[in-house]
Amino acid sequence: MNATGLLNDGLASLGMSGFGDNLASGPALVAAGGALALGYALWEQMKFRWYRSDKNGNMLPGPASVTPIIGGIVEMVKDPYGFWERQRLYSFPGMSWNSIVGIFTVFVTDPALSRYVFSHNSSDSLLLALHPNAEWILGKTNIAFMSGPEHKALRKSFLALFTRKALGLYVLKQDDVIRKHFNEWMQTAGPREIRPFIRDLNAYTSQEVFVGPYLDDPTEREKFSDAYRAMTDGFLAFPLLLPGTGVWKGRQGRQFIVKTLTRAAARSKVRMAAGQEPECLLDFWTKQILSDIKDAADAGQEAPFYADDKKIAETVMDFLFASQDASTASLVWTITLMAEHPEVLARVRDEQYRLRPNPEEKVTGDMLNEMHYTRQVVKEILRFRPAAPMVPMRAKAPFKLTETYTAPKGALIVPSLVAACKQGYSNPDSFDPDRFSPERAEDIKYASNFLVFGHGPHYCVGKEYAMNHLTVFLALLATSLDFPRIRSKVSDDIIYLPTLYPGDSIFDLSWSAKK
Repeated sequence: MNATGLLNDGLASLGMSGFGDNLASGPALVAAGGALALGYALWEQMKFRWYRSDKNGNMLPGPASVTPIIGGIVEMVKDPYGFWERQRLYSFPGMSWNSIVGIFTVFVTDPALSRYVFSHNSSDSLLLALHPNAEWILGKTNIAFMSGPEHKALRKSFLALFTRKALGLYVLKQDDVIRKHFNEWMQTAGPREIRPFIRDLNAYTSQEVFVGPYLDDPTEREKFSDAYRAMTDGFLAFPLLLPGTGVWKGRQGRQFIVKTLTRAAARSKVRMAAGQEPECLLDFWTKQILSDIKDAADAGQEAPFYADDKKIAETVMDFLFASQDASTASLVWTITLMAEHPEVLARVRDEQYRLRPNPEEKVTGDMLNEMHYTRQVVKEILRFRPAAPMVPMRAKAPFKLTETYTAPKGALIVPSLVAACKQGYSNPDSFDPDRFSPERAEDIKYASNFLVFGHGPHYCVGKEYAMNHLTVFLALLATSLDFPRIRSKVSDDIIYLPTLYPGDSIFDLSWSAKK
């Protein structure tokens, strides 16, 4: 018996004999499909209305209705920054709602509520919701997917990576790499879009600081850089894992990087076991891991799970990747905002010439502590243009956001870092490094709103490293280069990649007269 016959037999028992024959015809199928689509659209609107309502019957602000199934995805893809900025304005501060490809989404603009959201990280509350390509490219064991005791133990072992001694070593490497790239930039005359140059500078800095001594084969290092770039590009590719696609190339890049770093971890363990001094972040970590292994053995316990060479490699890869997009965006904003605010740049230069009368003198960790105004400027750059505008979280169970509102299971909850950094501060839409001066002390008054590095279990452990990197870059930029900006009609726009960048960043570089 064919399918239509089976359907008719079943429908006959319900008194609907012959309906299957009608349904099998083309027009009837179209009509049935249309009825199903309409029914689903109505059900979805009713569901979202239910999700929006709190226990007092009040509704979350947001669109009155959304396009069935796809929600606001078309608008978001066409103009992502504008989409999320309009979303922010639905309720500021507070919460608003939307639909992203049928997923109910709560956008959080209240800093206290954002901190509350960030403080949760478990399989029965909230977990980070990363890019659709993240699991394919980064791997399922990436630290971003971790929670619970293992996640806490891993992060605890990172404390050795960002001591004063370690950061001081990193600063010297940052100084070397930045000067090297400035020299390379000046081999090419004329204006240029600076973003790809800064991306390469930032990638090379991370490699040198984290694993530099172990990328000592020039051919392997070039392949490593290519693989690193393939991973980054994979996040901008259509989410399709087939040979030849951007996602495929990104995953292949990750596999090469992990193999290279696994060998590096083994070499580092040998050096640290022999009592040699650390030369990079990997060395500081393997030294700590060897100590953790000994402590575990003395206690009759197994070595910590992160002591395996491959696990070390995967985690260092996570550091490399985490340090790329946000830092690159912040470095681009640094040169852009300094070009747009010459009065601020002049004060940075004055401070630098006072601390380093000879511009060729290397920046040191101790010297950074004396760069009070330069560090104010860095902090204001981060507040004024947070590189990562938001951090999506997925509700693994109904999640109580306020006394009256609970987000449903499966919802996306999206704290806005941009919104948090606009609250409390005086004239928040103006670029004003003096807000962080000792006299005004807005960094202390509104410290809880400065969520640039997140909060809670996934708070950025590399915060001081990132701040130092930006400070060294700004210090050397101010005393090495002149960089007038070539403006266009899109220069004041903000683009979303998914970190935030200026609409363009074209500069005509030359050596500073005082260099």
